[in-house]
Amino acid sequence: MDFITGEILYIDKPLEWTSFDVVKRVRGVLLHRLHRKKMKVGHAGTLDPLATGVMVVVTGKSTKLIEQLQAGVKEYVATIQLGATTPSYDLETEIDATYPTEHITREAVDAILPDFIGRIEQVPPAFSACKIDGKRAYDMARKGKEVELKPKILVIDEIEVEEFDSDKMTLRLRIVCSKGTYIRALARDIGKALNSGGHLIALRRTRVGDMRVEDCLTVEQAVELIRTTDITIPDEENNN
Repeated sequence: MDFITGEILYIDKPLEWTSFDVVKRVRGVLLHRLHRKKMKVGHAGTLDPLATGVMVVVTGKSTKLIEQLQAGVKEYVATIQLGATTPSYDLETEIDATYPTEHITREAVDAILPDFIGRIEQVPPAFSACKIDGKRAYDMARKGKEVELKPKILVIDEIEVEEFDSDKMTLRLRIVCSKGTYIRALARDIGKALNSGGHLIALRRTRVGDMRVEDCLTVEQAVELIRTTDITIPDEENNN
């Protein structure tokens, strides 16, 4: 493998790791293997710490492909807790309000989901990496400051109900969408559409482009690959 000219690694991000944690781990092993002090390693599409699944890690000159790789269609399996909201729209923050759920049925869910398919407007979460006057929204939100973000246009190709548990009032969905989609915000909006509340309690990215999660490496498999595979050093590197 030629990590300097550039390689693309597809990794199944573990729960509670940040996307930066994965990049840092890969970069550290590469630097040690290549006996270098610096190395370009990046990723194409952030996953929240509480999410798992396909993460695209790129090395060397392939980091120039990040924007192209980010444009790929993504598929998620998301579990939404209905009847309650949190400021972050997921489990990062505590429940701040509860709502009635007695009226929510599978038929009600099926009735509102088509409204979320196609080109839609979505207001990103305050707890997000969006910038306001050069500052990250999540930095402001965590300090208790008011955050106002403008709606963004995105595309949701498919939403399919995998399970609706009327006792626990949870909804598991398979979602195929464009880049820039916040599944946490979708959980919020689905809760509102059901005249209740909603927040995300589990998220797994199952596909990016044509790469499926079952074909991804674990972090440790990626580390072992870097440690043991034959590595090509470009001629210009050998001549330096």
